[in-house]
Amino acid sequence: MSSIFTKFTISVAAVALLAGCGVRSAGSVSTGSSVTPAPITGASPASEAGLQNWIQSFRPRAISSGVSPATYDRAMRIARYNPEVIRLDRKQAEFSRPVWEYLDSAASDSRTTKGRGLARTYSGTLGQIEGRYGVDRNIVMAIWGMESNFGGNRGKMQIIPSLATLAYDGRRGEMFQNQLIAALKILQAGDTDPEHMLGSWAGAMGHTQFMPTSYLAYAVDFNGDGRRDIWSDDPTDSLASTASYLKRSGWVPGLPAAVEVRLPSGFNYGQTGRSNVKSGATWAAQGVRAVDGRTLPSGGIIAPAGAQGPAFLVTKNFIAIRAYNASDNYALGVAMLGNRIGGGPGIVGAFPREAGALTHNEKEEVQRRLNRLGYDVGEPDGAIGEKTMAAIKAFQQRIGVSPDGYANAALLQQLRSRS
Repeated sequence: MSSIFTKFTISVAAVALLAGCGVRSAGSVSTGSSVTPAPITGASPASEAGLQNWIQSFRPRAISSGVSPATYDRAMRIARYNPEVIRLDRKQAEFSRPVWEYLDSAASDSRTTKGRGLARTYSGTLGQIEGRYGVDRNIVMAIWGMESNFGGNRGKMQIIPSLATLAYDGRRGEMFQNQLIAALKILQAGDTDPEHMLGSWAGAMGHTQFMPTSYLAYAVDFNGDGRRDIWSDDPTDSLASTASYLKRSGWVPGLPAAVEVRLPSGFNYGQTGRSNVKSGATWAAQGVRAVDGRTLPSGGIIAPAGAQGPAFLVTKNFIAIRAYNASDNYALGVAMLGNRIGGGPGIVGAFPREAGALTHNEKEEVQRRLNRLGYDVGEPDGAIGEKTMAAIKAFQQRIGVSPDGYANAALLQQLRSRS
């Protein structure tokens, strides 16, 4: 599952406003989902008693946030302490895949073939969605593929027990409390019922894995059945809701999200970074060329594997995809998969696959050593984001190597020799 926690960064006020629209009875709701809920493993008596006590103490807050007493009590009847979600929440990854392995999987031949077939199956629906929201249908398909393998992996956990457990006993209690309140408002609106509100261990739901707060902000009833049903086997509302999300995140119709480019010899990699936006003409004047020969749009250039790998010019639509999941690799995976589903080629440039990729722990070491040398990258977490890349570039410039911002084995050795 991709990172989900960027999908609910909306204000509490917006959630409350949107949740108040079109409220229906929260009674039993028919569902077209074939997913069978996963059983909840037994918890210790102390954990279960603690959760039940917390549920009673949380009730006034939920009610003061706009959840009716009837909705709260109905939903919480199925809430049980789920040890599995706590295990998953506290699990720490020791290794991370290099970008080329991630992209190989994201835009694989099998996923592309399946996506093309489903794009034909849902051609009429996708055309209507594209017409209403202006979002490239192939990008919507790519997100569907990335998030749930085109509906095959929507998640089997009941959301109310999972969110209640995480809100009570998780590392990010306040965040999950807000998600739980949003989930209760979804139930109150009558879009589904507690038993059929299924998803991942951390609360992401449906074909395109919406967190509850994002659902309240962006989900739409596209097929006109009176419910915003992202849980059904029919993906229509999920696909339209994804397009709605991207449109409101700044999607520009007709603009590619990412264009693979060739950089000229001697290119200054200090210019790379999605926030360093220049016009296509400016990049072209430096000798940057699109691999497919198209005229370059405005955007920034990223080189996810440094100077030895392919480069991409990324646009406002790349940023819109990042609003869905704040990861360059994710946005690039969506862009590349969407391009392939639409009949385009895969990535042309070669990645430095023979070079040893860093593990999660080694990336944390890079960050610690940069901090030790005076480059503030914040608390080491093994995630090489813009702040860490900027520090790497500054260090590379200091030692006289190409400032591509890429964390690899050579960089780690350079850091070890100086800190």
